[in-house]
Amino acid sequence: MQTAIIGAGTIIFQDEGIGVYAQKYIEENYSFQSDVTIVDGGVLGFKLMTYYQSYDRVLILDTITMNDKAGSIYNLPASQLIGLGSYKQTAHEVEIVEMLEICSLLEKMADINIIGIVPYDIQSVNIGLSKDMKTLFYDFVDVVMKQLQKDGIKFSKNNKHISLDEIILNYKNPSNSR
Repeated sequence: MQTAIIGAGTIIFQDEGIGVYAQKYIEENYSFQSDVTIVDGGVLGFKLMTYYQSYDRVLILDTITMNDKAGSIYNLPASQLIGLGSYKQTAHEVEIVEMLEICSLLEKMADINIIGIVPYDIQSVNIGLSKDMKTLFYDFVDVVMKQLQKDGIKFSKNNKHISLDEIILNYKNPSNSR
């Protein structure tokens, strides 16, 4: 089973980048024994359609605009998201939902889940996460890893731990990256 883990969002608007940071954290800190592709989806939107059509399983990691308290974590199958109009609040949220709606009409579509967290701050122009979102980051990653485990994806933690702060620092100063 081919699986894609896609981090969506833009790192320049504070908590909006959590999906990208989570995807990078998973890529740096875990090894997979299954066919897993990890993608920095950023705000690629419609360009991600290839994954939705050619992979068996896709997890989208992102912020999610819900009428709930900031920090609430959701794990929604695409079928629920398609009918959830309140989700479409930011430009890339609109693209993700529209793409899912288009793919649902086509012959083949992956089994897709959106693992989203209600952000604290997506207005501030700042690379990094708010203090509150940093506190919840590892809970967010844990939900992703539990979903992969539920899907039968085998993985192990790498010996060298790359922290969230190191990942954010590499985005702030790309010349630091390995």
